Amino acid sequence: MTPTPMSAAQAMTPAAPPTRWEQLPAAVRAAVEQHTGPVHHAETISAGLNATFTAQLHTGTGLVFAKGTHSTRAAAQRREAFINPYVHPISPRLLWLVETSGWHVLGFGFLHGRPADLSPGSPDLPAVTRMLTQLADLNTPNTGCRRIEDRWADAARQAGADPTLLAGDHLLHTDLNPHNILITQHGARLVDWSWPTLGAPWIDTACTALWLIAEGHTPTEAERWAAENPAWAEATRDAIDAFTAINAALWTQIAADVPSTWKRRLRDAAAAWRRHRTPT
Repeated sequence: MTPTPMSAAQAMTPAAPPTRWEQLPAAVRAAVEQHTGPVHHAETISAGLNATFTAQLHTGTGLVFAKGTHSTRAAAQRREAFINPYVHPISPRLLWLVETSGWHVLGFGFLHGRPADLSPGSPDLPAVTRMLTQLADLNTPNTGCRRIEDRWADAARQAGADPTLLAGDHLLHTDLNPHNILITQHGARLVDWSWPTLGAPWIDTACTALWLIAEGHTPTEAERWAAENPAWAEATRDAIDAFTAINAALWTQIAADVPSTWKRRLRDAAAAWRRHRTPT
């Protein structure tokens, strides 16, 4: 029997083994326990790609999800801490932040959930649609977020596309891979706000649709699913064409820089969507 190919989400693995709780400097562990009480047990979580340390902490005050990295590489975590007050109830609340001994560690309320299944026929897709609809209700900070037309300006130049077609004032996540979408008993929740961005309200739906294609949907099926989100109605044909062209260029560069399996899958999905939008 031919084995089932690994999905793009299943292929997402960290480049290096994660740091365990016991391997953190004693001063870092002591600083964390000032917030949590004694950590009785720590379960390392290996799914994270950006943080050096990710774990479920069993503490004197309950379960905590903790993630950390070296302070010199903590820009993404600092953005995540900044945006956290704006992203409830879609995302867990930041409980504390520790920065000491060269480490930057965040502690969040623990979510009991699993990564979303974005494959064709998945029962998770309606919950993901509802979560994306809720994103439109989030408050937007006045400062502190880049704009999508600036973030993707280089890829837009490579693609010959107009990034201003993606502009807007809605708070966006933009990294809607299945590991960042958790299915809980209360619905879908969104974690890892490392790239809070301002742009058109339909962009996060488009980012999710790209992952649907990477997980086995056709571009037609992904667009049909996207149309279930009311925000999609605000996307003009030219704007969607610009999104697909920009993301084809963006993921081509990402996959060239670090040619891992999942990045090549996203590159191929983005290219397929662009071909669908610009048939010869």
